[in-house]
Amino acid sequence: MSSPSAGQVPAIFARALAALREQVSPSSLAIACSGGLDSMVLLHLASSWCRQHGVSLFAFYVHHGLSPHADAWLAHVEASAAALGAVADHRRVAVEKGGSGIEAAARKLRYRALGEMCRTHGAGLLLTAHHLDDQAETVLLQLLRGSGPAGLSGMDAANSAPELLGNPDLVMARPLLPLARAELEAYAAEHDLAWVEDESNLDPRYARNALRHTVMPALAQAFPGFQARFARSAAHAQSAQRLLDELAAQDLAANLVDGAIDVAHLRSMSLDRAYNMLRHWFRQQGLAMPSTAWLVEMVAQLVEARHDAQLLVTHPACHIRRHRDRLYITPKLADLAGMRDPDDEGVIEKLGEPFTWKDESSLAFPAYGGVLHFDVADVGFDAAWLRGRALVIDFRKGGERLKLAPNRPTRGLKAHYQAADVPAWERARLPIVSSGSDLLYAAGLGMDCHHFGSSADARIALRWESNIEQL
Repeated sequence: MSSPSAGQVPAIFARALAALREQVSPSSLAIACSGGLDSMVLLHLASSWCRQHGVSLFAFYVHHGLSPHADAWLAHVEASAAALGAVADHRRVAVEKGGSGIEAAARKLRYRALGEMCRTHGAGLLLTAHHLDDQAETVLLQLLRGSGPAGLSGMDAANSAPELLGNPDLVMARPLLPLARAELEAYAAEHDLAWVEDESNLDPRYARNALRHTVMPALAQAFPGFQARFARSAAHAQSAQRLLDELAAQDLAANLVDGAIDVAHLRSMSLDRAYNMLRHWFRQQGLAMPSTAWLVEMVAQLVEARHDAQLLVTHPACHIRRHRDRLYITPKLADLAGMRDPDDEGVIEKLGEPFTWKDESSLAFPAYGGVLHFDVADVGFDAAWLRGRALVIDFRKGGERLKLAPNRPTRGLKAHYQAADVPAWERARLPIVSSGSDLLYAAGLGMDCHHFGSSADARIALRWESNIEQL
């Protein structure tokens, strides 16, 4: 790599912003500013550009509470922003170590806080100070984790990340990505910039620090300029990932039937192509990407299971189910209070929730997950007859039979649900309404015509509305 130069830094920053303005035309922009070298260079460059283009500038600091110096760093950011004509703001977050560690927990909270500040101040473009060395670290870290093309793509020059920032309208960009840290150091020295040093950046317990202080110097000595070559590899991986995404989108469009995957079509695909399409499907649903081992096991179960098998595979955020040779993503739902096991001793007599109808337009039944509506209709139960009945709402226990129309046979509920193509997992959450031994209504199917009214009295049709959110 040639000797560090500060001269090209402003020009590269300006080209990056010019390219961004072709995608988004912000009246204001924001930068993530920690007070360190990289973000202070970004603040200085952004302030000059904003003055030149008449754009408002915000500098946002996230106080993690992890360092005793964090208050001083916040004061430094506020003073520096004021000196350069930027408006500073900050958020305090409480970082709790989770299963993925302090680094990941802090990162998640930091980006969510940055997205919230952008929304508060109306900034549609957020700049971060990631540079060429950061990109090289990211690629190497992902390689050590065994990542595929998506991980090895490193960081994009610009992207939206609503799941990370909590702000679907926000674009996040990295205009310093082509620049090495040495070039930023030269720029900071030339402009006499002051910055803070985060002592946690020296802690080798963090994976990035271990790479930064041990592996990267060794690579630099043996392979000068390796950062730029890593960046080129990341660009190749990005190109490959874009092609994979295009293929996955085409395959998903060909396989998707009413929001479900056609399993027969899936079986005809190569395994690599099937995995690629399924990952794209999960990403479209906003689900965490499953591990390769999980995906392999799921597809194996699909291929090997009987045609009529009721397949259930559990994902951390949902269920993957098969019904009539189609694959569905369904939410994980807690059992409803009314879903009691009738085989439990002493429970069967208590099953169901008794009620009477007193001309209400609807009645809520939280234990059954919804609202029962009583609609005035041309066909239904006589209102006077219905008022006089002792009614019970319950989940089916088996053996119930229903006649939906005079010209249709009386059949068991299971047969009706199969004919209506209602999946088994949905049937378990659909209540029935009875009066004594008479079944009057089954949610998802309709009313029993044996008791339809024929008098001049108003007629009432029952209708169930679930209040359970679906994916």
